[in-house]
Amino acid sequence: MPIFSHVRVVTVSALLLPLLANAQDTLTNRKDSSQHLKEIVVTYQAGSATPVTYQNLNMKVLDEKNTGQEPSFLLSETPSITVYSDAGNMQGYSYYRLRGMDQTRVNTTLDGMPLNEPEDQGAYFSNYPDILNSVSRLQIQRGVGTSKNGAASYAGSVQLFSPEAGNTASTNFGIGYGSYNSFRVFAEHQSAIRNRKSLYVRASEVYTDGYKYHSSNNSQSVFVSGGLYYDKSTWKLNIVAGHQQNGMAWLAVADSLIEKDRRSNANTKAEKDRFFQGLVQLQNVWQPSGHVTVSSSVYYTYLKGGYDFDLNNYLGVESDGNLFNYDFRSHFGGFFSNYTLTYDHFKWTSGIHGNLYTRQHTGTDGLLGRLYQNDGYKNEISAFSKIEYSLHRFTLYADVQYRYTTFDYKGSVAFDKMDWHFLNPKAGVSFAVNDHTSIYYSAGRTGREPTRNDVFGGNDDLTADSTGKAIIYNRDAESVVDHELGIRLQQGNFALNLNGYYMDFKNEIVLNGQIGPNGLLLTNKVKSSYRTGIELYAAYQLGAFSFTNNTSFNHSRIKEQEASFSPILTPALIINQEVAYRHKRLGLAASGRYQHRAYIDFANEAAVKGYVLLNARAQYTLGSCTLSVFVNNISDTKYYNNGSVAADGTRKYFVQAPRNMYVAFKYSF
Repeated sequence: MPIFSHVRVVTVSALLLPLLANAQDTLTNRKDSSQHLKEIVVTYQAGSATPVTYQNLNMKVLDEKNTGQEPSFLLSETPSITVYSDAGNMQGYSYYRLRGMDQTRVNTTLDGMPLNEPEDQGAYFSNYPDILNSVSRLQIQRGVGTSKNGAASYAGSVQLFSPEAGNTASTNFGIGYGSYNSFRVFAEHQSAIRNRKSLYVRASEVYTDGYKYHSSNNSQSVFVSGGLYYDKSTWKLNIVAGHQQNGMAWLAVADSLIEKDRRSNANTKAEKDRFFQGLVQLQNVWQPSGHVTVSSSVYYTYLKGGYDFDLNNYLGVESDGNLFNYDFRSHFGGFFSNYTLTYDHFKWTSGIHGNLYTRQHTGTDGLLGRLYQNDGYKNEISAFSKIEYSLHRFTLYADVQYRYTTFDYKGSVAFDKMDWHFLNPKAGVSFAVNDHTSIYYSAGRTGREPTRNDVFGGNDDLTADSTGKAIIYNRDAESVVDHELGIRLQQGNFALNLNGYYMDFKNEIVLNGQIGPNGLLLTNKVKSSYRTGIELYAAYQLGAFSFTNNTSFNHSRIKEQEASFSPILTPALIINQEVAYRHKRLGLAASGRYQHRAYIDFANEAAVKGYVLLNARAQYTLGSCTLSVFVNNISDTKYYNNGSVAADGTRKYFVQAPRNMYVAFKYSF
């Protein structure tokens, strides 16, 4: 379907929303609905008594830190998360890992709607630039957590929640500028609930030249959210769209080139990409009685774009200027519905989810024209049921999910459709020691199918052997049994979350440190592996000062053919420490991050060294105006946080930016 058809659908939907509101108002008594009626409730979150490891981010603090950078950098201030960017600074493509596992193993949702791209299971925040500017809540679950829609919650999950309307309206305008010609401009408006309606609109422009040469990012996005509020039901419509154009920088740079110029880019200047992605989500919460809630949603996502690839440059020979282009177009639609029954001592929720997905892949050579076109089809259906039951000081928790997913392929090589069945049980208990302290234990198992990239061995077009039979690199699912033991304490000005975990894997699909010709990371399957560690969040308020610590220790091993080694890009120790001061209109903060070395090859012979980063920010508010100044990497540390080893032994790295600054101004009324 042409892109303009989708734009028309989105536009018509937005226009119909107020008409629908007026129509329904004629059927009910008009009231002054400025009171905050029931908002959309998503049932996948963990609560204070749920025995899983989770962290709710402080959205006020996150807003103060947000300059339009990729969300991965803000997520990395929580335990067990590492991050790196292609361009070296905080805009453009960036990637994070949770407990050493890449983000294709992290379930990502918006109001319960899957954001992971089904074929390769990655969630690309860069396709929705400045999205955190419109997020009202954010919860990170580490480990298998609670049942979710979409991709397996394997390493964990990141749950985003759309804007929430209140009793007052607000409007914000913001502009910022910093190093490497980086800037952001945005405007947003949130109406109050009036006559049972509310509307939120935000538009942003984000740009950077990038730290590396010819690694620019030029992106725009809009976020529209409208609500209708009735006595027993709430309707909500989210429309999100993003467009971006980038200079490519996804190849690691040889250490010999870095020594000559740290801004070197291993991709050529001619390689570019361009992507548009948009989603529409219609939600409804119906509460027929005080004990029953039914929440449902339908959603649709459209993606169109592609990127250039210089094969000669990738192979290490002189570029002749000819480019290959990977082009993609996908349609992704689904539905989910949950039934929740709540009484004083228990809460029971059951739900179903299903979606259909198709993606067209086209490969075109600049001289030879189109070389191939194929289609991937990824569909799934799942159902879950979970219960929390309170018994004196104990909360008992049980959760089970069934998930069935299929993958099919139509191209020049015959392919037998693959399918996988997963039964994912979870159970746990929490104990309230007193009004301030609780301890919990949970155990859960989840399975995960290989990505299209795992199945095809990094090829965008399926290859065949000499007999014409498809070459399949991996069809086997992986699974993990996750044990979580923790303590949560909240007393006065002090908060502490401390947990330990042990994750036992079977047939784990792990990154091998190499990048395929389509830019996606390559993997190997290992028979036996485990990851274990300790994670800490602690916060203390002392007058005008606040102290926040996020620390994690990880010990992970892979056992293969009687050899034992550490998985790549999994540092043993990460420490994030922040000290903030706030007095009247002035806010000051300084933060430090220590990240231990991490291996970049299976042989554990090459590594990115450990490093220390120091950052600072200052904020001053006068009336409706707020001025913020950020200084990152104050000590001008020269560091990498990702890399690889080439077949000839050359060590290649992703260089991150030295000292840099950013100034932001916001006007609110």
